[in-house]
Amino acid sequence: MENYYGELAGLGTAVCWTATSIFFEAAGKRIGSLSVNLIRLFMAFFLLGTVTWIMRGYFLPVDATLYNWGWLALSGIVGFTIGDLLLFQAFVVVGARISMLIMALSPPVAAIAGWLILNESMSPKSLLGMGITLSGIMMVVLNRPARDSNGKKAKFKDWFHNPLGLLLAFGGATGQAIGLVLSKKGMEGYDVVASTHIRVIAGAVGFMIVFTFMKRWRRIFTGLKDKKGMIFTSGGAFFGPFLGVTLSLLAVKFTTAGIAQTLMSLVPVLIIVPAVIIFKEKVTLREVFGAFIAVGGVVLFFV
Repeated sequence: MENYYGELAGLGTAVCWTATSIFFEAAGKRIGSLSVNLIRLFMAFFLLGTVTWIMRGYFLPVDATLYNWGWLALSGIVGFTIGDLLLFQAFVVVGARISMLIMALSPPVAAIAGWLILNESMSPKSLLGMGITLSGIMMVVLNRPARDSNGKKAKFKDWFHNPLGLLLAFGGATGQAIGLVLSKKGMEGYDVVASTHIRVIAGAVGFMIVFTFMKRWRRIFTGLKDKKGMIFTSGGAFFGPFLGVTLSLLAVKFTTAGIAQTLMSLVPVLIIVPAVIIFKEKVTLREVFGAFIAVGGVVLFFV
């Protein structure tokens, strides 16, 4: 399995992001999604610093070159700050399901960005695997009808009545994809965990600037007093910007950005099982069929 370190790390990232989505959904309902975003980065900052201090003797990535800092910081701002802000605003404008459908475009965006920035290329088999996997993901996402702001079921044609929401979702997908590619360029010859630390630092600084302009600091301090909210945020921070993002950099280090982003996009498929077990949701035959198609596409990356 040595040849598949990147693919395995990509699958591990998807599992982590499935867990973190559950934690952050619970935390966001209590203290707000924007507050969760900044608090999770602060938590990840200390977790990553502790690990690098134990493993490398540095709490901060002071041994990184200006090249590493520049590209990884840009990656953190593009991926964490800009990408996440656009995505969460898309959740508000057009809803999570439509947003996640548009997010399925992030793998081809990552593949194109990897080709332009890193001169990467994908084999025909890998492109086929990407297409099949994304088809399965879209079947799962489209299974349940989206709802408009009044809670009514929205028809497919109604999605295009709000182009701003679609642009926000596409901006989120583009930000996350390009951020991943920039991180691969920035961590050349440098430690993966320390690289994640730089991305988190840059993302946190970006969010701090946003919170200052939006005058949202009071909500942060209020959220810190919510014990249950902080427990959920802690779980999300561990599986998200700490473990999940570190695995995502391992994935992109050992495979192409397009393959890595495709595997990371499996969250809508992987979340079916906890949705049934934890939230007692009913699963349709279409969702199961879509999940099998997505898994079939993933198998092509390993054969």
